[in-house]
Amino acid sequence: MPRRREVLKFAAAGLTLLVSKVGAGATAAGSILAVRVWPARDYTRVTLEHDRPISYSHLLVKDPERLVVDIEGIEFNSVLQSLPAKIIDADPYIRLIRAGRNKPGVVRVVIELKSEVKPQVFALKPVGEYGHRLVLDLFPAEPVDPLMALLDKPDGSAPKVETKSADKASVEAGRPEQKPDVARLVTIVLDPGHGGEDPGAIGRGGSYEKHVTLSVARRLKEKIDATPNMRSVLTRDGDYFIPLQSRVQKARRVQADLFVSVHADAFVKPTARGSSVFVLSETGASSSAARWLANKENSADLVGGVNLGVKDPYLARTLLDLSQTATINDSLKLGKDVLGELGRINTLHKAHVEQAGFAVLKAPDIPSILIETAFISNPEEEKRLNDEAYQEQMAEAILRGIRRYFAKNPPLAKSKLARLD
Repeated sequence: MPRRREVLKFAAAGLTLLVSKVGAGATAAGSILAVRVWPARDYTRVTLEHDRPISYSHLLVKDPERLVVDIEGIEFNSVLQSLPAKIIDADPYIRLIRAGRNKPGVVRVVIELKSEVKPQVFALKPVGEYGHRLVLDLFPAEPVDPLMALLDKPDGSAPKVETKSADKASVEAGRPEQKPDVARLVTIVLDPGHGGEDPGAIGRGGSYEKHVTLSVARRLKEKIDATPNMRSVLTRDGDYFIPLQSRVQKARRVQADLFVSVHADAFVKPTARGSSVFVLSETGASSSAARWLANKENSADLVGGVNLGVKDPYLARTLLDLSQTATINDSLKLGKDVLGELGRINTLHKAHVEQAGFAVLKAPDIPSILIETAFISNPEEEKRLNDEAYQEQMAEAILRGIRRYFAKNPPLAKSKLARLD
């Protein structure tokens, strides 16, 4: 009998030990690895990167306005403790952010808001250099109108508009002036590639494509806005991510005449060099390299992080619109003129405009081009891309190409297709 008791006692101890090990594995807490905050006029994004899948819930609280997010299965660590320092005074939507232990196994993140928001909270699976991510997107309750960006000139003045009567008056006064390239005010949307969570290509010297593209686009915007009968708007004017389809939507909302997406190419071999211009293709890529690049650029949404649960009925109508054949033909004309000017300041990677299925070029009624300014993966070109003088030359060359296009293809009256319902 004593022998039997010893055996049962040993077996029970073994069972207890087994249960303890399973329990320890099941309740082991995950960790927040990094926190990134991307404030912008369009929306502010908070990204919590963690080492394993998590469960979460959120709710909005009134008086004062707060977003409360409960995260299960993570430990409160120094990364979460540093949250308050991530918020800048100029953030349009967040006043303060803090985190703490709400109850065993649950961390609560509280975001004090400056105004009413419509939050989108969603999880992203690991991709590229990122692990699991919990994304908190804070959109204003009243969406930002991209048309207002057209009025955001530094001096508060309206775009320069010259008319035929003004030209006649100048001639009569004995001061002949060159006529503007376009007879009516045209709107050009400039799209700096990548941004925020999506850095784009990274050069060997540490340069981020997203910074180079924004700098060139800002310089180009300044030059366009100083040109009679032209005005421009940026899809992003800061370091934050805009989904590819949202960039197309913004161009259509402002009834753009042209869409110009600015990028800085990369390739596996550092010897690749030169500038390129791409337009949309409905029938397949013009080369294997163009197909590879389009696939890479189209994956930006995966890296930048898009809430796939949100459906945009406006955009669905956009992509079902009329045939893009005429628009692609105009895009090819624009691309050829811009490529010709780029060839005056840099080597051309290809002597002709290439085509592929770039998602960001799919506005059915807006001539659209994607410019690869140079290869950021080429050490020599990376240095040039970071040079202010070269960025000025690049912006000037693109503007010359745009003006050449309009000189040969005068803009017609605004298409009703570009208007919102």
